[in-house]
Amino acid sequence: MRRPVIAGNWKMNKMSRESVDTATDLLPLVASVQGVDVVVAPVFTALAPVAKALEGSTIQLAAQDCFWEDAGAFTGEVSPAMLADIGCSHVIIGHSERRQYFGETDETVNRKVRAALQSGLIVIVCIGETLDERESGTTFAVLERQATEGLAGLRAGDMNRVIIAYEPVWAIGTGKTASDSQAQEAHAFIRSTVASCIDQTTADAVRILYGGSVKPDNISGLMGQPDIDGALVGGASLDADSFARIVRYAL
Repeated sequence: MRRPVIAGNWKMNKMSRESVDTATDLLPLVASVQGVDVVVAPVFTALAPVAKALEGSTIQLAAQDCFWEDAGAFTGEVSPAMLADIGCSHVIIGHSERRQYFGETDETVNRKVRAALQSGLIVIVCIGETLDERESGTTFAVLERQATEGLAGLRAGDMNRVIIAYEPVWAIGTGKTASDSQAQEAHAFIRSTVASCIDQTTADAVRILYGGSVKPDNISGLMGQPDIDGALVGGASLDADSFARIVRYAL
């Protein structure tokens, strides 16, 4: 049985104080929840104070990106080692917005994944197709390329700290959500791709999250699918009560 993961990506929202307040509000709402990994990903400037607010709780902390070097002349970047140093356990890599606005490629995703794993972080690797790619019938080709190249060079042991997030780009921030069957079809394909790249045992164990306008009213249907192991939640994670409802429904 794969342990579900519900991760909240706060994107570029909330000042430091607001982030701490949201994390603090969330604590009692999920304190009694067992059997689900709960993760929140604030902006870089709020990571340290949120880490302090979450001390001693079961809520885990993620960054929204990282660089592939530990230190050096890379102005504006943050290394995986720095994230681990301030209390992050997870990092999101390859989100579609990073690919769309900041030139992220499958190659840079792979370099970041490998560096993050080397620093002991758990990596949430995002893959997914655009609306044009879905309508042109290339969804599976896109997912296969992104998964294969993004995870290139990883071994079965590395995959213990890799979570894959399937995020159809056309469903992010649009209010549209892939149907339960569409999401399941994509997740099953991703799992089969991992089996081809590494092995079936690893594929059976890897957790694959759905991301794309996840809300309290659609999480139960998604979680009812055999290959969906949780969610990467965007806008609905900005409100502690809404996010907590998603966490509880995930059970």
